[in-house]
Amino acid sequence: MWMKRTNSLHLLFAAILSVAAAAQVQSPTDPPPGQRAILTVTGKGVQIYTCQQSAAGPQWVLQAPEAKLIDASGKPIGTHGAGPIWKSNDGSTVKGELLQKSPSPEGTSIPWLLLKAVSPSGSGIMTRVEFIRRSDTHGGVSPTTGCDAQHLNAVSRVPYTATYTFYSATP
Repeated sequence: MWMKRTNSLHLLFAAILSVAAAAQVQSPTDPPPGQRAILTVTGKGVQIYTCQQSAAGPQWVLQAPEAKLIDASGKPIGTHGAGPIWKSNDGSTVKGELLQKSPSPEGTSIPWLLLKAVSPSGSGIMTRVEFIRRSDTHGGVSPTTGCDAQHLNAVSRVPYTATYTFYSATP
């Protein structure tokens, strides 16, 4: 009886350790250790695609995002556009350089991203940003139809939402 109880405890302990290890697995779009979120907003807007000729034939190609950045209270605090660039209403801006991409858990949504912040300008919050994460995406994927030889240069604006989290090593 004592041996069965000991084996059961060992199995329970092993299960707890495996769950804890799985919870600590870092997503490729997580920021590096030591980074802290300094701003989290929802991006609401569109992903803009243009029908272009490629070696494989006509295809939809991403041109730019166009979104408003909304804080937790629902207040617009900035914009997100081509570059990609994030602009705060305080006048500061930051550009992102892609580091990592991971498929969205929703197969019909744009991927999650980790970007390195580059080229900050102004004197507001965006000048403190070191990394930008796009997560919790909904929608925004390129159309699956409507791009053929007769529709070259056509534009499609696909609605999307995403969470943008801005990180810095200094709070």
